[in-house]
This record gives sequence, C-alpha cells and structure tokens, in this order.
Amino acid sequence: MKFDETWTELAYNNRDPVYLQVVRHFKERIAAGKLEAGQAIPSRRELGSLLRINPNTAQRAYKEMEEQKLITTEGNSPSRITTNADILRSIRSELLESAIDVFLTSVKSIEISADELSELVKRKFEQRQDKRGPEKEGSA
Repeated sequence: MKFDETWTELAYNNRDPVYLQVVRHFKERIAAGKLEAGQAIPSRRELGSLLRINPNTAQRAYKEMEEQKLITTEGNSPSRITTNADILRSIRSELLESAIDVFLTSVKSIEISADELSELVKRKFEQRQDKRGPEKEGSA
C-alpha cells in the first residue's frame, strides 16, 4: 500500500505528547477530506517510518484513535477510518472549537467587544480567501 507524501506534513511541537499530535494529524486529514470513511491507513510500523517516530508511539496513537472510535481494526486487516457518520461529523466541530478556545485565550487580555472581534476575524478570513484564489474556495 502506498501513501502520499502529505503524511510527512506533521510538524511536531514540544508541548503535547507526540502520539496525541499524530491523532490530531489524522483528525485534520479527515476534516480536510484527505482521509475518507472506510479508507485503509498505514500500518503502525509504516506510519512510524513515514512520520519518523518510534513504532511504540505509533502504536499508542492507534490505540488512542481506536478508543475514540476514529479508526477500526478487525483481525489482520488494515486499520481503517471509521464509517460512523456521527463521529466523522464531530471531528470538524472538535477541531474548530479547539482552535477558537486557543484564540480566545490568547486575546482575552485585550479589551475588545464581541462585535469588534467578529468583524476583525471576518475581515481577516476574507483576506485569506482572496489570497487563496477561487479554486480553493469552500475549503476552510
């Protein structure tokens, strides 16, 4: 099974455990449509090699994703992205809410009204959309 080079796009930070960063990477790929329901994913060993992480770390990430019901593994078959529509829908909301929480925490010391903040975010969002061009519109 061959996997594209976008698997190596993961830039690690020093704040969070690597296995949780891998889980988030999977969620981001699902939310962006790069991984689809039922799609087979790399083996634990292959993922460790692709992301240049310890195979035990890859195993821990898979265990976490199985506990969150993000992936399923049956017997000796490859692990696959869940086909549960409720779980798949919740991923995008979870990522957006997390980003908003981080943003709000970072601006809480600045006295700004919700309306002013909303207008600023809207303006910046539109500027970024303009820079991306019409072929990328609709994907946030």
